[in-house]
Amino acid sequence: MLQFSRWQSILILGTVFLGALFAAPNFFTDEQLAGAPGVVPKNQINLGLDLQGGSYLLLGVDTEQVITDRLTGMRQEVQRAMRANRSAGREIIRLTGPAQIDRATDTISFAVRNPEQAQDALTRARDATRGSGAGIGLGLRPYEATANGAQIQVRMTPEARRFFVTDAVQSSISVIRRRIDPAGNKEVSIQPQGGDRIVVQVPGDSDPEALKAVIVSTGQLTFHAHDRAADPTEASAGLLPPGRLLVPYTASEGAGGLVLLEDPIITGDMVTEASAQLNPDGGGFQINFSFDGRGARRFGNYTREHIGELFAIVLDGEIISAPTIQSPITGGSGRITGNFTPQEATRIATLIKAGALPAELQILEQRSVGPELGRESVRAGAMALIIGFIAVVFYMVLSYGRFGIYADLALIANVVLIAGALSLFGSTLTLPGIAGIVLTIGMAVDANVLIFERIREELLAGKGPINAVETGYQRAWSAIIDANVTTFIAAMIMFMLGAGPVRGFAVTLAVGVCTSVFTAFVLTRMFAGGYLLSRRPKEITL
Repeated sequence: MLQFSRWQSILILGTVFLGALFAAPNFFTDEQLAGAPGVVPKNQINLGLDLQGGSYLLLGVDTEQVITDRLTGMRQEVQRAMRANRSAGREIIRLTGPAQIDRATDTISFAVRNPEQAQDALTRARDATRGSGAGIGLGLRPYEATANGAQIQVRMTPEARRFFVTDAVQSSISVIRRRIDPAGNKEVSIQPQGGDRIVVQVPGDSDPEALKAVIVSTGQLTFHAHDRAADPTEASAGLLPPGRLLVPYTASEGAGGLVLLEDPIITGDMVTEASAQLNPDGGGFQINFSFDGRGARRFGNYTREHIGELFAIVLDGEIISAPTIQSPITGGSGRITGNFTPQEATRIATLIKAGALPAELQILEQRSVGPELGRESVRAGAMALIIGFIAVVFYMVLSYGRFGIYADLALIANVVLIAGALSLFGSTLTLPGIAGIVLTIGMAVDANVLIFERIREELLAGKGPINAVETGYQRAWSAIIDANVTTFIAAMIMFMLGAGPVRGFAVTLAVGVCTSVFTAFVLTRMFAGGYLLSRRPKEITL
């Protein structure tokens, strides 16, 4: 057990060397790393909000509007179900008036002119609600339809309401994450708070206003046809034909607006890719985009049939571009040109790519955490780490002599491996994370103490040095693996159920468990085996 082949030794020492190599970038500035060769690792440990400062936002999700939109959409489905459907053998069911929404009870109600058709209307209403509650729960329906004579009511269930609200919050979190952390390497913290709030923490963010602009923008992208027959003067006075909208230009495009058909030709959910780049045909920047199969077909068909007409691209209720269709565009991609600055083009491309928010967001609270608090936290945490490390080093040397030195070398390697692993994965280090490293140091020494005490017992039993050390490692292994496996499981539970700093602590603890087992059981055994097998001492002192 103490015998290591040359390749095993190279593999062990090579692992420690790689850990040191990945940890090294943390001792250099970004400018110094930028000039390093491409093969040199450049990942650094990200510091959390409590260590380097940043932006804190508390957002409110307009969940009431989410429910209103759901009820409005269902009202349209129910009214559509009352129309004639010759293929299904259904006649039209005439209503006494448009269906009404009562937000106090989350109910859609309408009356049938012919009472004899009430049962048929109830059946059609129930059919219309099917498939609108995927994910609510097995056997649960999102709406309950009832009839009272000629009066039909479709009520949203409490379970559906809770599901739609939760889904809107979770979808908002996903969209926000795609907007502010598209690469997934900034380690931002985005967590729900209560039933309709979201907490966003962005470490190191230096422009909170730009961050707010990206987050709060609804990001609703649509492509509309231009109504050339509409009179702009009448439209400005509010005299619009049915199904038309007067949409203003964005500030960068100038004053005025266009009368557009209300129903969009293409919606933002059909866009699969968006990016900003220089406009090769002129000054400024442009936004390139690509459609999915459905959007590509619509885009190609519309541009083929409407050459010479304006095609308005609307983002959050403003026209960002209204180009004239010059030729059919059938490749499933296009570009938006305009007077875009680099920042504006990048922001719009990010909004398009991330998708639209399912509900409007409001900034309820905003705080900027200064780096002064972070520096003080780093100083205090580093001091605790250094004091704990030095105390453990001296204790091990005084208690176990030569073997204590081996444990201290393994301890240094353990810290290096933790730093290298956190750098490799681009993890975020928070103040609780530093506490996790301090705890890991104690756990790593604890494993060595178990081993060395076992060796001491074997020596007192009269065994020789080599036999005692080998037996000590064998018998201590079960206790070491049991203790570390249970700690690792606890760390995984904290990571899955925790948020923010709790997850940071869980990450460092989990990584530390793995590295401490490696250094305490493998590295110290290699040192001890090399000494005993080469020197063959007749006795050792612990």
